Amino acid sequence: MHSLHVTPYYAPAYSFGGVVTATQGLTRALVQRGHDITVLTTDALSFDSRISNEADTVLDGVRVLRVPNKIYALRKLNLSTPFSLRKVIEPRLPTIDIVHLHEFRTVENLLLAPLVAKYQIPTVLSPHGTLNLATGRSTLKIWWDKLLSPRVAQHIYHVIALAQSELDDIQAVWSRFNNLKTTFSIIPNGVNPDELSTLPNAAPFREKYALGNAQVVLFMGRLHERKGVYVLAKAFLEANIPNTKLVLAGPDEGMRERLESLADERIVLTGYIRGDERLQALAAASLFVLPAVGEGLSMAVLEAMSAELPVLLSPGCNFPEAEAYHAGRIVEPQITPLTDALREMLSDTVALSQMGQNAKNLIHERFTWDTVAEQIENLYSTVLANQKAP
Repeated sequence: MHSLHVTPYYAPAYSFGGVVTATQGLTRALVQRGHDITVLTTDALSFDSRISNEADTVLDGVRVLRVPNKIYALRKLNLSTPFSLRKVIEPRLPTIDIVHLHEFRTVENLLLAPLVAKYQIPTVLSPHGTLNLATGRSTLKIWWDKLLSPRVAQHIYHVIALAQSELDDIQAVWSRFNNLKTTFSIIPNGVNPDELSTLPNAAPFREKYALGNAQVVLFMGRLHERKGVYVLAKAFLEANIPNTKLVLAGPDEGMRERLESLADERIVLTGYIRGDERLQALAAASLFVLPAVGEGLSMAVLEAMSAELPVLLSPGCNFPEAEAYHAGRIVEPQITPLTDALREMLSDTVALSQMGQNAKNLIHERFTWDTVAEQIENLYSTVLANQKAP
């Protein structure tokens, strides 16, 4: 079948990593399963730059259509301005079987949802954690949901949550819309285990950041308050584990200055890392930590576990399987629980190693993109069959 995936960004840009990585992984896996996939996106690469000369291209078998995006509006409001979207996509809609929207509150959805309904194409939505109620709603989101969200929601046939807690939030949001017959399901994110099966030598990473032979605790994600990075840094310093360093890898989103004021030689801030350096960081680490609030299902966690790293997570990561499969610990994102867990986990290298092996086994058994793509494929088939039913 031919599906159209719509996302504001489809590039390895630092500001859009999670949703971009998930969309790329899913669409590539669907192509490998024999489907024709088109991604409709914008030419934004980051808040300050754009991709040029790639308005219509093919990446790993996925056709990618890019429409112009005004960088100023993106930087100031974090909103796309894909005003030529209709011109680009409408001639292609008669060939599309199903539309899959990635993220909810986007200008792309406002422009596209009514157009897709006009051609009677069923629409599926993956909010990717953006409807999480634990993180609150800004004034812009409150008014967006009052004035604009119902216009999109009325055209969505099915919504996919990443975990049960996200499904609860989605249904709470949907209850504010009147008499919608939307259906819901839970399908997680995945990883490509082949990309993480053989990690590079960690020596260049250790040398670059003066890690020596220290045991490494790794945080990889945006330096944002809701990621729990500040409380992690304080807990790590409180734990004061000999010959151990905390590596905070990710772009600054408001927390770097506070972290720098707190940090000493035991904490290393790398900024955003990608490619081989990202893999080297995983190879150097003994433990991956994410004490976040309001996650969907973190791609960074799945990738770390696939790379055989045990994890220390918060309940807000929505991944109880980590503890159930003895692949890590789940504690509240507070200093004392994190301090105690860090001391306990890092004091037993044998148990830590077994947790890492359990983590890898769990991901390879249940959270590969091929497994996820099969679930999405079955969902698409059900949606199409229900649409055709009298």
